[in-house]
Amino acid sequence: MGTTPEPGTGATNRAGEAPEQVGLSTEAEGETTVTEEGTELERSIGLVGGIAIGVGTMIGAGIFVFPGLAAGRAGPAAAGSFAIGAVIALLVALPASELATAMPKSGGGYYFISRALGALPGAVVGISIWLGLVFATAFYLVGFGNYAAALLAEAGVNLGGVPIVIPMALVFGVLLTALNLFGTENAAKLQNYVVGLLLTILVLFLSYGGLDALGVFGTQSTPETFFRFGPFPMFTTAALVFTSYLGFAQVATVAGDIKDPGRNLPLAMVGSVLIVAVLYVATIFVATSAFGSARLETFGETAIVEVARNFVGGTGALAILLAGLLATVSSANASILSTSRAVFAVSKDAIIPKAAARMNLKYGTPHVALAMAGGPVLVLVALGEVEVLAEVASFLHLVMYGLMCVALISMRRDEPEWYDPDFRVPAHRLVAGIGAIASFGLILFMQTTSQVIGLAIMLAAAGWYKYYAADVELKGVL
Repeated sequence: MGTTPEPGTGATNRAGEAPEQVGLSTEAEGETTVTEEGTELERSIGLVGGIAIGVGTMIGAGIFVFPGLAAGRAGPAAAGSFAIGAVIALLVALPASELATAMPKSGGGYYFISRALGALPGAVVGISIWLGLVFATAFYLVGFGNYAAALLAEAGVNLGGVPIVIPMALVFGVLLTALNLFGTENAAKLQNYVVGLLLTILVLFLSYGGLDALGVFGTQSTPETFFRFGPFPMFTTAALVFTSYLGFAQVATVAGDIKDPGRNLPLAMVGSVLIVAVLYVATIFVATSAFGSARLETFGETAIVEVARNFVGGTGALAILLAGLLATVSSANASILSTSRAVFAVSKDAIIPKAAARMNLKYGTPHVALAMAGGPVLVLVALGEVEVLAEVASFLHLVMYGLMCVALISMRRDEPEWYDPDFRVPAHRLVAGIGAIASFGLILFMQTTSQVIGLAIMLAAAGWYKYYAADVELKGVL
């Protein structure tokens, strides 16, 4: 790592609290990071755990929601849409990797942007991402409840008309928050097991489907014309499916928990994008080979369940529903962990009251920040209507991704004394420039409601900063 950073500015928030001065020392290379205040997190997540967070957050919509919708828009070329989405995600993942190896601290995008562009844009991103991740987590938990209900119905379990979706979502929301409270290592182990089982089911399913499409098991499928609707829908559909890649930056958000961050952070972010990209492209190939894009579209958001049923009957449908259940668990678990780290980071910088950064000394976890993550999630789950908020979460993530690319260009231009990343992006202006344009450009394809709510949240975050922490300065300071 780099040389000793410059001290904090000493400016305080409305409560008289100053940003915590941290020491980014050689200790950050090992399993723990220790600040002079002794309030940093223990580094307990390895490379496999980092990849599991990235894959576990991303995998889900691309396989369990989008195949029918995307095939209806672009035909078999929807596979190209997912490939384009992966390229854009990598254009953001590379700048994020460089920034993360230079600043392997909790908060990820918030931390990078506040140090490169200043406290105001940092506060807007930090507070917005906190709320955005709360929205996304509520969406995942409601999805979990729906998959649980569908799995029980497919298995023939008669619930007598008792609604279980919201109760199941609430119970698992409480359990996952408690698991994160009792130790990050426990949450990471659960993530590894869930993602491992999920990938096993999906690889078996896609392998069988691929061989079936080639005629090894049944009759060889007659492939459709790749550009059934022409090449243009492939690009517009890429905007739709890009939300499938929004999770890789959660790895950077928990950077303060990652062992050997100089090596593991870039590998986890880029590796997780590549893994899910291969699975997404293979899913479209298998799905369009099984039914053809026109019929696949008629199945809507349950298309992949019908594809599995077509291969091996009810057993296949049950297996895919179980995979969907695991996907929502992994996404919710990773999002609760990331949400708490976002709260932890903005609190340590005195953007919000520093009480939120208090640590549970027994378990080494930020218990107040976890409560500020899990509590609002449970309220939203109980209220329902989380679909629109999920797209708002995507809006806020895209803003953060675009600003991370701008932050890299700014950081390279100014090069503070302490800036010494283990990984540097080649042709950084070109890569980060395209990444920023692509991220901001995709926002234009979103629903107007999501755009308006997202902008309102950002304005409210800026208003909070001006009221509570206007004197706090963070640019160029670790």
